[in-house]
Amino acid sequence: MRIPTSMRRLKGFRFPREIVAYAVWVYHRFALSTADVEDLLAERGVIVSRETIRLWVNRFAAHFAACIRRDRPRPNGIWTRL
Repeated sequence: MRIPTSMRRLKGFRFPREIVAYAVWVYHRFALSTADVEDLLAERGVIVSRETIRLWVNRFAAHFAACIRRDRPRPNGIWTRL
């Protein structure tokens, strides 16, 4: 997963940007709940509350959603002509 350039530096956050980026990316990419993301991070040894994940998602959601949409393959071939 690429970390967007706007998230290169996250001053004032307790967790490294990689953890924040992973949590927000997983939340949007796989349409998980904050509880599911909390469990995924806990399995990796990172203890984060659901409220913290919700705040990260609210803050960085628009940017990550735009990156996911941008990186999707474009439709082509006969399916676009139907």
